[in-house]
Amino acid sequence: MKEKKIREKGSKKKLREFFVENVGIVLDKDILGKVAGKSEWGRRVRELRNEEGMNIVTHNDRSDLKPGQYLLVNLKPLPAFDRGISKETRAFVLDRNGFTCQMCGAAAGEPHPYDANRKTRLHLGHIIDKSMGGNDDANNLRAICSVCNEGASNLTLNRPQAIKLLAQIRRAPSADQIDVLKWIIKKFPEQTKKILEE
Repeated sequence: MKEKKIREKGSKKKLREFFVENVGIVLDKDILGKVAGKSEWGRRVRELRNEEGMNIVTHNDRSDLKPGQYLLVNLKPLPAFDRGISKETRAFVLDRNGFTCQMCGAAAGEPHPYDANRKTRLHLGHIIDKSMGGNDDANNLRAICSVCNEGASNLTLNRPQAIKLLAQIRRAPSADQIDVLKWIIKKFPEQTKKILEE
């Protein structure tokens, strides 16, 4: 009888199993590199997160994590990136939307306004959900942060018009109006400078 050749596990499979065994435990890059046994362990972690929807967070998502630390929050899979959407379309939509969530206005990489322990990570969301007949065209996609995306299943919101936003800002207390002004100046420094020079 021939001996069965034992096939070695791939680095992605090793990492997947290691994360599952250590749910809720902060893992650092050195440990993950040893587990994977390859220098491309970082790419494999991104694949687990982006393609398989594993809820792996880093310092970009949570302020309590340091660079090089990773944490599998839970075993509930997040919606994986739709592979039908090209990198070009993704880049176009994010750029068109100013790298800000089109529901809450949070900008990529900033602390999230609704959860200060998380940095804003943007995904692409469907304006009209695929389950309701939507498609993957750029005109049906928008930037949406992970916090809003978690609560946005089959939810379609229209973007507010400028006149409505201005009406809300006018009714807000002065302190809130100043916060809005600071945010606009920070988001659009060059445009603000030009306006002030006029």
